[in-house]
Amino acid sequence: MQRRPELPGLGIEEIVAFLLAITVHELAHAVVAVKLGDPTPRLEGRLTLNPLKHLSLTGTLMLILAGIGWAKPVQVNPGYFRRPMRDMMWVSLAGPGMNLLTAVVLALLFRSTMDLFRDVPGSMWLIRFLAVAVTLNVLLAFFNLIPIPPLDGAKIITNFLPAGTAYRLKQIEPWGFLIILVLLQYGGLSNFLHWLTLTTVRRLIA
Repeated sequence: MQRRPELPGLGIEEIVAFLLAITVHELAHAVVAVKLGDPTPRLEGRLTLNPLKHLSLTGTLMLILAGIGWAKPVQVNPGYFRRPMRDMMWVSLAGPGMNLLTAVVLALLFRSTMDLFRDVPGSMWLIRFLAVAVTLNVLLAFFNLIPIPPLDGAKIITNFLPAGTAYRLKQIEPWGFLIILVLLQYGGLSNFLHWLTLTTVRRLIA
């Protein structure tokens, strides 16, 4: 799931950055799942950098209209894993981890571009795109680490919870998005994510 930060409009930079962020996120889930023995993502064609394979039409429309959206989740069958709980944790960590790694790489490119090509005609579009892409990747990573199902954070902490607590957490999944929306609107979650994202981005690109 992706929440659009405070950006001046939804231009080509934001669209391309969004596609990049969701693609590397979902591809990372798929790659790790296949490496751990589950062929499902490969059979469903998710081992690709083609963003169209990872797009959710509804999620993309919601991002444009309401500022909150999502990609098409990678389907995983834990029955193929040797250690389902542990391996599911690694699959879940892969998405946010790849977004943070992508943000670091893009931040290095941003700093290099600012130092070497700032005065080159046309470079401002690249600089703006890199800044937006760093922001979206950091935001997507932190958002997905929220421990509310169906987000990755819930699947990660389940590995460390008592069985009963993990089961009760799983039971709220049908209402997970509603809970998240309420927290974003009224619970201060949006402000916290905004602060955490911008603080991290400033450190990366400073």
